[in-house]
Amino acid sequence: MHETAVRLTRGGLSLEGVLGLPAQALGMVVFAHGSGSGRFSPRNNFVARHLQQGRVATLLIDLLTPDEAEDRRKVFDIDLLADRVLWAKAWLEQDTRTKGLGIGYFGASTGAGAALQAAARDPSSIRAVVSRGGRPDLAEPYLPSVTAPTLLIVGGDDKPVIEMNRAAYRLLVCPKRLVIVPGATHLFEEPGTLEQVAEHALIWFQQHFHPAPYEGTAARTTKERPQ
Repeated sequence: MHETAVRLTRGGLSLEGVLGLPAQALGMVVFAHGSGSGRFSPRNNFVARHLQQGRVATLLIDLLTPDEAEDRRKVFDIDLLADRVLWAKAWLEQDTRTKGLGIGYFGASTGAGAALQAAARDPSSIRAVVSRGGRPDLAEPYLPSVTAPTLLIVGGDDKPVIEMNRAAYRLLVCPKRLVIVPGATHLFEEPGTLEQVAEHALIWFQQHFHPAPYEGTAARTTKERPQ
């Protein structure tokens, strides 16, 4: 496992990130954090390490500068956040360490809206999207245009967000799955629940980065497929 601090620079703007590159990576996942979170998010770092152990490379990046993160309007500006996700994608496609890898997005909370909008706006190289406790409704106009296979993971006790995800699920026409983790609240703080999120995400990305379905691990929570 090898993690490196990186900086994306464009004009006078710089974004800080952490690139995790396992040997013989199957693909690369960009993390789109929720409001108030960044590359040091403990939950996203936990998921990232689990992905790396499964040969999936990761980019944890601050989508906002420190000054921007103080502006609540920008924290919830999904268009701006999607722009930054696309900037990270373009950087990965040019960097010699990562440019040959297919790309996936992992979005948490509001970051899921940004990830889905980005996937719809520029689908090239995007192999899969995963949303954790996400707000896909924030990308509602873009959902029918998402082509990458999309996994929505929601806590079983996160009732308002379950309904938002069910509504978003109906708008998605790509390959899709909705997984509800029993007993979990919005942040998946209950014992064992974040581990289930990480495992579901790993399986999803491995299946869609790899030419054939990956059979080394098996899902362990209830799956729901609304019609």
